[in-house]
Amino acid sequence: MYISQLKLKNFRNYSDETFEFSDGINVICGRNAQGKTNAAEGVFYLCTGYSPRATRDKQVVKYGESNAYISGTAVTRYGDVKAEIDFLPDKKDIKINGVPVLRMGELLGNINSVFFNPGELKLIQETPDDRRRFLDISLSQMDRKYFYSLQKYKKILSQRNSLLKDEDKELVRDTLPIWDAQLAKAAAVIVKDRNEFLRLLAPYAKEAHAFITGGAEELEVSAAYRYEGDEKMIAGQILSDLKETIEKNIALGYTTVGPHRDDLKIKINGEDVKIFGSQGQQRTAALSLKLAELEVFNFKFAEYPVLLLDDALSELDAFRREKVLERTDGIQTIITCTEIDGSMAGRNYKKFEISGGSIVG
Repeated sequence: MYISQLKLKNFRNYSDETFEFSDGINVICGRNAQGKTNAAEGVFYLCTGYSPRATRDKQVVKYGESNAYISGTAVTRYGDVKAEIDFLPDKKDIKINGVPVLRMGELLGNINSVFFNPGELKLIQETPDDRRRFLDISLSQMDRKYFYSLQKYKKILSQRNSLLKDEDKELVRDTLPIWDAQLAKAAAVIVKDRNEFLRLLAPYAKEAHAFITGGAEELEVSAAYRYEGDEKMIAGQILSDLKETIEKNIALGYTTVGPHRDDLKIKINGEDVKIFGSQGQQRTAALSLKLAELEVFNFKFAEYPVLLLDDALSELDAFRREKVLERTDGIQTIITCTEIDGSMAGRNYKKFEISGGSIVG
C-alpha cells in the first residue's frame, strides 16, 4: 500500500497544496513551523479520522477560514481507494471513493498508516492510557469490529460508573448484574483481539529492536493483565471479577477491572524500560514497537501500511538511523525533517521542500 496523492486545502497552514508521493521514501523538509508535520498529520487523519496532535477538529482549520478539506488516494493490493474529509464548522463529512459514510468507523481500514514522532515516547514514559491508545489505534485500523466493540464498551462502562455513584446503593446492587453481563461481553472482544495482537507483535518487536541495536539489547513486550482464552472464557473471567469487586467499586464510584485498566510490560534486557531505560533506549523501544506494528499489518493483509516518521530520525544516532532506513526498505515512508543528513546518501527518495505551508521545491 502507498499513498500516491495528498491534497490539503485550508488545513493548518496550507491554503491549497498537492503532494504527489512516490511509493518509496518521501522526504518533507524545511525549517521549523513551515508545515512539515501538518502534511504527515493530514495523512494520519485520512487513515484514522483523528489527529495525533489536535484535540478538536476545528483546530486543523486554517486561521480565518470556516472549513478545511483533505483527500488522499492510495494504491492497495485490492485496488485504488480515495478518502476525503471535509471539516465543516460543526461536523466533518467523510467520503470513500466518492460515497459518503455515515459512521466514522467506515473510514478505518481503507488506508492504513503507522505514525511515529518524538512524542510517541509517551508509549514508554507515560501512563497506561498511552499504551492502550497504541493498541486501540492499530487494532481499529485492522478490524472495524474492534473499533465498534471499543465504542460499545466505553458507553456501557460510562453508564456503569454513573450507576455506581447513585446514592441508592440497594438499587445499585440490584441493577449492576444487568450492566455487568453487557460489559463483560463487550470487554471479551477487546481483550481477545489485544491478546492476539500482542502475540504477533512481541516477536516482531524483539527482532526489530535487536536489528536496530545491532544485537546489543533484547526487548520483551507482554500484557500486564491476566485474561486469556476465547471470548466466552474471557467474558466469564471478567464477569467474575466484576462480581467480586462490587463493594469496592461502589465505595470508589468507578469500575476497577476490565480492559480500560490494561497495560503493557516493556522490558530491555529484563529491566522495565520506563524505570531503568535511558531516553535513547526508551526511544528505540518505542520505535521498535512501531516497526513491529508494520509487520503485523503485513502479516494480516499481505501489504505494508504507510510509515510516517515525523522528525523521528533526527533523534537517533547515525548507526540507528541507517538501521531504521534499512529496515523500512520497500515500505512507503514519509519522513519529515529540518535538513537531509548523510543517512540518505545513496538512497532513492523524493524530496518536498516546504516553506510557509507551500511546496517550494
